[in-house]
Amino acid sequence: MAYRIRPASVDDAAVILRFIRELADYEKALHEVAATEESIAASLFGEGSVSRATICETEDGEPAGSAVWFKTYSTWQARNGLYLEDLYVTPDHRGAGVGKMLLRHLARTALDEGCARFEWSVLDWNTPAIRVYDAIGAEPKPEWVRYRLDGEKLRQFAAG
Repeated sequence: MAYRIRPASVDDAAVILRFIRELADYEKALHEVAATEESIAASLFGEGSVSRATICETEDGEPAGSAVWFKTYSTWQARNGLYLEDLYVTPDHRGAGVGKMLLRHLARTALDEGCARFEWSVLDWNTPAIRVYDAIGAEPKPEWVRYRLDGEKLRQFAAG
């Protein structure tokens, strides 16, 4: 099957939300999804958005996968980086190279936009994804531990 990759538009908000929910369900975290079509449209495509999305679809226009990403910054390199927030391929299209196509597209985007690196996170139990990442030559950074403040802890800390 042939696929094409294109920038997502506000008209893709429902598809992106569907993919987010399917990914969250796969990751056993569907209950954590607060996104709506409206919040996707505003946050990805609204004025001042710093995030972008890409859709991979069949020649017939059937959505097969997506990637949501944004720019980061490296002080040591004094250059931007590209951070992949979510990569999702629908079950019907897994194993067809869609994930690798999306990753390669984003790698090219990173280079075209002068980024020094391309990074993402993966759950340690997601062995199918880890196999893909290993196969393309990506390397884990085990010396780095990711921290997060969100929800009530974020509000409490910010309040001081």
